[in-house]
Amino acid sequence: MTTTIQDIMRTAPVIPVLVIDDVAHARPLAEALVKGGLRVLEVTLRTGAAIEAIAEMKKVEGAIVGAGTVVNTEQFKQVMDADVEFIVSPGLTERLGEPIVASGVPYLPGVANAGDIMRGLDLGLTHFKFSRPRLRAD
Repeated sequence: MTTTIQDIMRTAPVIPVLVIDDVAHARPLAEALVKGGLRVLEVTLRTGAAIEAIAEMKKVEGAIVGAGTVVNTEQFKQVMDADVEFIVSPGLTERLGEPIVASGVPYLPGVANAGDIMRGLDLGLTHFKFSRPRLRAD
């Protein structure tokens, strides 16, 4: 891949983080966002519809569609099969980061402290997303 995460981030002033519950909404939503000037779309893997939503959104001319909330190597494989254009993770581990970096797909890992940034720099990364940890009681 010749596109970098820096190139993708410079494409849009805001990157919407999308949680898609119904695949039928994916393409119309992408069309509206692209028409409104937001070409970079991050679809989180928080629902069972996410992978199909990515496929639908990729059909929209001008859309740059990536996957967010990628937390393990199985999800990494799924999003690579979906041909995403970038990956965002809420944190950074070597187990997840190494194969993503090796794949060449643009990657924006979440970081919460200096140690996370140092781990990313060791992997050759230069751009990070500040990710404030949230605790939930389910």
